[in-house]
Amino acid sequence: MTKYTKDHEYIRPDGTVGITAYAQEQLGDIVFVELPSVGQKLNQGDEAAVVESVKAASEIYAPASGTVVAVNEALGGEPGLINTAPDGDGWIFKLELDDASQLDDLLDEAGYAAISS
Repeated sequence: MTKYTKDHEYIRPDGTVGITAYAQEQLGDIVFVELPSVGQKLNQGDEAAVVESVKAASEIYAPASGTVVAVNEALGGEPGLINTAPDGDGWIFKLELDDASQLDDLLDEAGYAAISS
């Protein structure tokens, strides 16, 4: 089950991380993404990436602790994928989780819907 942070990131059980549709709507047209490095170790809450839009730059935080095992290289040439498919082709990075139980403290879909509406 996908889990969500109060900062509008999502994380799937396989460790895929991105921003929610709500977050990309608030940002507007995304023009640049600064990706983390593969092999980078992140603690829960660490700044992992930066998404820049025509409106603002926004930090993306690690929803759980782990090691970055993949980044979405397609975003380098087409950052707008986050706008068109934030929960599909617009994913940002994947984590190998240190402790999957950290996901238990995140919001489920109903909990996230309550804070993003």
